[in-house]
Amino acid sequence: MPRIKVIKIQVEGGKASPAPPLGPAITDAGLNVAEVIEKINKMTEVYKGLTVTVKIIVDLDTKNYEIELELPTVTSMLLSMAKASEPSGDPMHKKIGNISIEDVVRVALLKKPELTAKSLKAAVKTILGSARSIGLTVEGKDPKDVIKEVEQGVYDAILGKYEGEWSRV
Repeated sequence: MPRIKVIKIQVEGGKASPAPPLGPAITDAGLNVAEVIEKINKMTEVYKGLTVTVKIIVDLDTKNYEIELELPTVTSMLLSMAKASEPSGDPMHKKIGNISIEDVVRVALLKKPELTAKSLKAAVKTILGSARSIGLTVEGKDPKDVIKEVEQGVYDAILGKYEGEWSRV
């Protein structure tokens, strides 16, 4: 029966460091700190500015390890992009911030593994719904109106820039 140790920590995307508590925990598990930190930073780089939960699963006998990421929620990503601390208690009347359509696309791309959307356009509409429910505006407008504009093709040029990335994710 392998002896397993799980190190679970929250880091800012691309900014893990050997400072406590991460460095000592990696050392205690008998792993190369610099190597593990470098791998974490590579894996989390796309989440710059966001907090990601990292799990390092270590086999204490063989020193083999695996790194798993728990993605931030759509809500926490949107709040971070809007520089807001919490969702609005009254999203229809009290707005807490504004984000760009590019921010919405970025969240859609980062969350693709967890979304059921078949296309980038569908994913963007899903994220816009989340933005509306927490009291954000997008491009200064109610996200419901932005959804209509997405359906009408207003943002096709912007979405087109990211279609290739959507296909690769």
